[in-house]
Amino acid sequence: MELKGQVALVTGSTAGIGRETARVLARAGAEVVVTGRDAGRGAETVREIEEEGGVARFVEADMGDLDAVRRLATEVGEVDILVNNAGVYPFAPTVEQTVEDYDLMFDVNVRALFFLTAALAPGMVAKGSGSIVNISTMVTAVGIPGAAVYGATKAAVESLTRTWAVEFKGVRVNTVSPGPVITDTVLAMNPGVAEQVGKATLLGRVAQPAEIAEAVLFLASPRASYVTGQNLVVDGGHNII
Repeated sequence: MELKGQVALVTGSTAGIGRETARVLARAGAEVVVTGRDAGRGAETVREIEEEGGVARFVEADMGDLDAVRRLATEVGEVDILVNNAGVYPFAPTVEQTVEDYDLMFDVNVRALFFLTAALAPGMVAKGSGSIVNISTMVTAVGIPGAAVYGATKAAVESLTRTWAVEFKGVRVNTVSPGPVITDTVLAMNPGVAEQVGKATLLGRVAQPAEIAEAVLFLASPRASYVTGQNLVVDGGHNII
């Protein structure tokens, strides 16, 4: 129970990587705050965690709404671990990209992460400890058609990681960059694309959300006590091909 006594906030944790991350952190002893827009899925995630012997609560929050982000920070209060996982990715070719989806991706993937961290990091700095893990993507290092805006938002996240590692003294700030992962959202969008990219990795398959969650746990835990400002790529070896 290496995270016993710690509070962890995981954004976008009612499905996919976020949900598995919340479960993994709870198994490690953290009290987890689950967030998302869907109260039903939030309650289900909390129930799963509690059935496994963990402690969790749900706070509804739409990360595309800056006021909701600020309310989330106020309601949660001090945390020891912040996992900025919430993200959207309505892919489109550059010439077909709508302004609405462009704004949505920057609002959720960058603006929300920025101001939530700005609200919660000072508490960590005051304690002289804490871990922030931002979720990026392999798309920042690999050109994927239709992912121009999504990749740009995540490149911004990786830049923020490096800056925050310098700014927030005593707080470790790192990034996890997943490769192709099978989640409900991916299955609903275009599962064939993920499977195709997965076959192109050195391991020849897609990842399961729990495999990404274990990487987050490592960076959030004392096992990574001397790791900060880094990007842990979990992509099956895709980016070295």
